[in-house]
Formats: sequence, structure tokens, C-alpha cells
Amino acid sequence: MPASIFNGVISFGLVSVPITVLSATEDHSVRFRRIHTADHGLVRNRYWCEVEDREVTFGEIGKGYELPDGRVIPVTDEELRALPLPTARAIELIAFIPAAAVDPLRIGPGYYLQPQGAMASKPYLVLRHALERASRVAVARYAWHGRERLGLLRVRGDVIALHGLLWPDEIRDPGAVAPPPVQLDEDEIDEAVALIDAMARDDLTGPEFTDGYTEALHAVIEAKQEDRPPPQAPAPTSQPGHLVDLMATLQESVSKSQRARGETLGTDTAEAPARPSKKAPSPRTSSRTTGREGGRRGTPAR
Repeated sequence: MPASIFNGVISFGLVSVPITVLSATEDHSVRFRRIHTADHGLVRNRYWCEVEDREVTFGEIGKGYELPDGRVIPVTDEELRALPLPTARAIELIAFIPAAAVDPLRIGPGYYLQPQGAMASKPYLVLRHALERASRVAVARYAWHGRERLGLLRVRGDVIALHGLLWPDEIRDPGAVAPPPVQLDEDEIDEAVALIDAMARDDLTGPEFTDGYTEALHAVIEAKQEDRPPPQAPAPTSQPGHLVDLMATLQESVSKSQRARGETLGTDTAEAPARPSKKAPSPRTSSRTTGREGGRRGTPAR
């Protein structure tokens, strides 16, 4: 069981549900230490006081806010815990919206909310079943780690999960990176849709959705540990370069994906009905253009 991150309540109208917040995810990334390359000795950080010009221990370190003129205002943990915020010890539900109304860019890491004891189980389960029956998610406010945040509560299995949400002004305007308008061919778009259909899946299970980078990194570390040569990268199957014929490339991609799916499912793709071949693009079909929709939006207020 992961360690508790936060103990508080879910504030739901006049109902308060005592909960414990637990991390819903695990990080399996390979961690490296900084070393002295000459002798492989570990390189450590030192906490240095600029006023006394000496090393200090971790227990001597607190928090401080630096002003523009260089002065530092100390802030204690007790002062942070006593902030005059209703969300300091509560996850306050403020609205219920359809899940599709949430921009995925705003969704952060996930946590599980665990009821604290038998008394909290009933209001917890009432909220869980109500969210499921209403087909909505809850928007919440809470204060963690020195700032107030927005959150998203949703049903996952038998529990309620919490996701952090970025504030609207933390999402950059996509207009700055939008491509310039170009002429598009309808047949090429249809072929791209066919590729999407050929690569469609019902869920995220399968060998395509595994962390190959971490597995390869473990293989390198194990080889070095056993004084074996590390495994070599496979030769690239295709050479990167300028895309000359988009239609031909899309058609080849569709065929390759259909063959791969047939091998995965153990079916004979040769029996699949052939799609009608596309006609050569004509000026009449090269009329769709893309461009930015509307002007640049202002930053929404919190």
C-alpha cells in the first residue's frame, strides 16, 4: 500500500467524507546517480549557508520567500498549515460536469481517495454511486504543497479517483504552433482515415503499449553488470527523408497495418475485401484548406 499523501475530507454540500489520499500510479523509471567518472564515487549535494559560510544539516533548513530586493521572508510550516483557506484540509466539490468537457491537457497525475473508517464508507459510497449514475465528474478545489489547485473526481472501479487539473492560464495558446494553411487533397484525408481504421483498438492492451525504453535500459545495465557487451540497437527498417508521395505512403501504411493486425489476431488478411483504389488527385478535389479558427483568445480568469 502506498504511503498517505494527504488526510482531509471531501466537502460535498453539507456532507463531509473523511478520506486519505493515496497515489494511484507507480514510477518504474530507471534512476541514475551522479558519479565521479574517474573512480565511480558518488557525488552528493551539500546544503551551504551563504551567511555563515558553512554546511548545514537538513533539519536546519526551512522555507523563505525572496523579495525582488534580495530580502528573504521566512515562512514556517505552521503558518502554511494555518492558512485561512476552506480548502486547506478539504477537497471541496464545486461543480459537476460531463467528463468530455474537460480538456485532457489539463488533467494531471491520479490519486485514489480512501474513506477513513467505517463511518466514512457510507457517504463515500453514496457519492461514488451518484457520480456513476449521473455520468458526471466532480470539479474540486484543494490546497496542497503551497498552492490552491483544481481537481477532478471520477469513478474508477469501486473507488473515487482524484486528478489534479491545471488552471486555464497554465495551458499555452496552441495558435503559436499551428501550421500554416495549405491545400489538402480529399483522397489523402480519406486514406489517412483508412489508416486510422486499420490501426484502431478497443483498449490499451497488447505488446505495442509496453515500455520498451525501460526494458532496453535494464538489458544494458544487466549486461554491464555481467561484463557482457550491451545489446545493439536494431537496424532501422526505413530511412528518414523527404516525403515525396503522400498518397502512396498512406496506402502502404494501411496495407502494412492490416497485415500486422492479421498476424496479431491469427487471421488471414488475404481474405479481407480489397478497398477500391483511389483515383489520382484532381484540382477539383484539392480545395480544402486549413487555418486557425478565430483569433487569439485571452487568458481565462481563474
